[in-house]
Amino acid sequence: MREVRIISGRNKGRKLLVPQGSSIRPTSDRIRESIFNILNSYLRGGFSGKVVADLFSGTGALGLETLSRGAQLAIFVDKQSDAINLIKHNVQNFEEENTLVLKRDATRIGTLPNGCIKANIAFLDPPYEQGLVSKALESLIYNKWLEPNALCIIEMSAKETFNCLVEFERVDERKYGGTIIYFIRFKTN
Repeated sequence: MREVRIISGRNKGRKLLVPQGSSIRPTSDRIRESIFNILNSYLRGGFSGKVVADLFSGTGALGLETLSRGAQLAIFVDKQSDAINLIKHNVQNFEEENTLVLKRDATRIGTLPNGCIKANIAFLDPPYEQGLVSKALESLIYNKWLEPNALCIIEMSAKETFNCLVEFERVDERKYGGTIIYFIRFKTN
């Protein structure tokens, strides 16, 4: 097992378990740190009270990072049993109670579980070059997972193209080697 660390907040420096191999590809510490620095500039009041959806969550690193920084709830979504088991292990190791782990396909996410409120922030880090981002965004919209003005952070291969859906506006974009990160905002009517 490899390890990935939490960058900031109450769990700063704590490590998550990450399997060897390519079936689960966590966002590197460097890219995560950059994502969260950019997010801080868009979030008034930081992560306090925020509900986060971590789609294609793999290890749960992005959602756990938000909880470390004060998020109210992190909803982890992945369809792979190995990833679900790993997320549950990492959540348990961090003794996080404000979590929900769902074994679902993010491109057909279904409705929010009863009692859950809509997400202010959604991370999408799908397997590269499989065209899953637009399908997952459409599923989030159709199933009403997003609050108005929710920020979505998308990690993709720089080789892929991304056409922002009309329901979103692109607010930022950064390239890190072979990875590109898009920050988009869910528009209100």
